[in-house]
Amino acid sequence: MKIEKLYIQNFKGIESFDFELNTDLNILVGNNETGKSTVLEAIYLCLTGVYRGRKIQNDLSPYLFNKKAFDDYLNALSEGQTADIPMLIIELYLLPEEDVFRLQGLNNTKRENVPGVKVEVQFDSEFTEEYQNYISDLENVKTIPTEYFKVNWFSFANHPLSRRSIPVNATLIDTTTIRLQYGTDYYLNRIINDQLTSKEKTELSIEYRKLKESFAEQESIRAINERLEQNRGAISDKEMKVSIDISNKTSWEANLTPYLDEIPFEFTGKGDQSISKMLLAIERQGDFSDMILIEEPENHLSFGNMSRLIKKIKEKCEGKQLLITTHSTYVANKLGLEKLVLMGAGQQITKLNSLQEDTQGYFKKLPGYDTLRFILSNKAILVEGPSDELFVQKAYQKQNDGILPIENGIDIISVRGLSFKRFLQIAQIVKNEVVVITDNDGNFEEKVQNKYHEFEANKNIKIYADDDEKYPTLEPQIVKVNELEKLNTILERNFENKDEILEFMKKNKTECALRFFETNEDFNIPEYILDAIRK
Repeated sequence: MKIEKLYIQNFKGIESFDFELNTDLNILVGNNETGKSTVLEAIYLCLTGVYRGRKIQNDLSPYLFNKKAFDDYLNALSEGQTADIPMLIIELYLLPEEDVFRLQGLNNTKRENVPGVKVEVQFDSEFTEEYQNYISDLENVKTIPTEYFKVNWFSFANHPLSRRSIPVNATLIDTTTIRLQYGTDYYLNRIINDQLTSKEKTELSIEYRKLKESFAEQESIRAINERLEQNRGAISDKEMKVSIDISNKTSWEANLTPYLDEIPFEFTGKGDQSISKMLLAIERQGDFSDMILIEEPENHLSFGNMSRLIKKIKEKCEGKQLLITTHSTYVANKLGLEKLVLMGAGQQITKLNSLQEDTQGYFKKLPGYDTLRFILSNKAILVEGPSDELFVQKAYQKQNDGILPIENGIDIISVRGLSFKRFLQIAQIVKNEVVVITDNDGNFEEKVQNKYHEFEANKNIKIYADDDEKYPTLEPQIVKVNELEKLNTILERNFENKDEILEFMKKNKTECALRFFETNEDFNIPEYILDAIRK
């Protein structure tokens, strides 16, 4: 079973949201508070009826509802208007496959005759009288009275659902808290059920019972029980002994625990737990395709372990539908930017599936580029290297009363010149504002005008370079607009001419840029850089 699209109404931070999923991998990214985690929770809730480990009908809260719906409801009541009681809706529209035809119908907000499942949290009309009494005293109405609400969990065919009636094994992994539905108990049960014969299971059960029975025969335990016998009557007139429960309720399955390198699983590092639980979830096998929901897999992992985990995810997600949230550029690049889904303000969705294939491959092979940082920026200035980044930061600071660009929401990102066009292809899709500050490399027409001609029509992309080919890179441009004495003062040198100081700057690019960044001396900034940072 595969999810084709998701619809959410009034769930937590989401007022209204439509999302078409890829049938294999979805990498959900966005700034904080855009609703990425809420999307995972919504899908899991709709497939399992469970929210944060508890059945939703047993854990209703006013804070499940979107704040705007919450406020609109209270405001309408306070103004004496008829207030529409908010309703929470989550719908999963499924791909039409043989195993889900019985879920097909029109019981959805879009009135589409397709298979699907939905959860509604709505007012229960059986409590109409109680509700009217509740709102009659408006001074006491501070919240949505979810005590009078009910949960409807139905298929699009309008049939009530249970966990067993949905043909999917959904797993939610939250690595920030190491919270995993189907944890180590499932791991052991799978080993037992898949690897052991019925005879072996019986033998294990008998040996476990013998172990518990022999506990009371230990010398130290006999001594304790003898002392308890001497004190008969102090607590009870009946004989009291300590032993181990050998009833069926404490079966051997519940008391075995996995070990990693002879350390009980719960005492291993969070990184080991994260990797083990994520891989366990991905490897789960069933009669139907699994839905795996992973919250920020990069948490608790070193770079090396992250690399190995991503490799495992790619290997084992074949045939499964995955939805992963992340703040890691490495995760996004290695899994493939074509699977990336940007969740913006107001839950606006932008997909990168139209990104050119050679650019997709480029970032997979060179995952160290800050693509996610670039995608999530409101405005980015791309420069050619660390020395350019330092100088442009200082130039911006000089022109803005000591304020660095990041303080104004402008991200300066160092990118190799050959990669500028790769980033600009992304910018064409996500529509963020981008400024490129580049060298002319001694051929302005070829290296600037022709190179970036395809981006001229994009209003969100601006290219800045000096057309004086005698000054092909940043260092000659700085020397061009500043006096020798000023340059010597900033660099703490005593060169006799500009040729000498230029040679020094070319050989010590980053050191010289750092001197400019840290100096309190006034100096001139090349005009093309000023033009770029003024825009």
